[in-house]
Amino acid sequence: MTIKEIFTNTHHRPWRIPDEKWKFYQEWNKVVFLHWQVDYDELKKFVPDELEIDLFDGKPWISLVAFTMEEVRPKKLPAFKPISNFDEINIRTYIKSNNKTGVYFLSIEAGKVVSCLLAKKMSGLPYRYSEMNRTDNQYHSKNLEFEDSFEIQYSIENELKNKTALCKWLTERYALFQDTGNSINEFEIHHPEWPVQEIKIDKLAVNYPRFKNLINGNPDKVHYSKGVQVVTWGKKKIMEIDSNKD
Repeated sequence: MTIKEIFTNTHHRPWRIPDEKWKFYQEWNKVVFLHWQVDYDELKKFVPDELEIDLFDGKPWISLVAFTMEEVRPKKLPAFKPISNFDEINIRTYIKSNNKTGVYFLSIEAGKVVSCLLAKKMSGLPYRYSEMNRTDNQYHSKNLEFEDSFEIQYSIENELKNKTALCKWLTERYALFQDTGNSINEFEIHHPEWPVQEIKIDKLAVNYPRFKNLINGNPDKVHYSKGVQVVTWGKKKIMEIDSNKD
């Protein structure tokens, strides 16, 4: 799909595309989604007070999303694959802010040191490096500093032709909100609607000690996507954080 075609594919968006010029192109490919319904009070410990936790049927969710980032590049420059292509895992929740619904990262890690450093510098997102290894049906990650580890073996199954309201709620998000220093920043995002498939998990071991009260046992929902092409806009500061609060 060309960039022009991406911008004409907007029927699924909850609000119109920004008027400002987009800044970056990237692809989120071979995506494994694992979702857990969680306790509100426990989740609130990890989300800034300035952001409202979004709920589905009165319940909050978090998701572990393991995928391969590819072709990351600024608008007018080509991708440089040794840096532009890398594996990534993020743990995210769902929030509301500025009359929009979006995601908030509790954790974000990538499998290349240089890619982490550049992504963190350019976006302000809290990237960190973890050892990662991926094959067609396996994904392994380990971070010794945080004692985090992730392992999954899976097989991809049928396409979901009729996605549930929950499936769309968990995937079709077109803004990212993140705290950096003393501010909350917003990032606008656009991509075609996610193509989603069922997935059969043969082995799963998720160990993130910081989130042990959120990620418990088998996920409540799982699915897979071959991926989407994405355009993003620049970081926009939308509010200050009160650093004097307890």
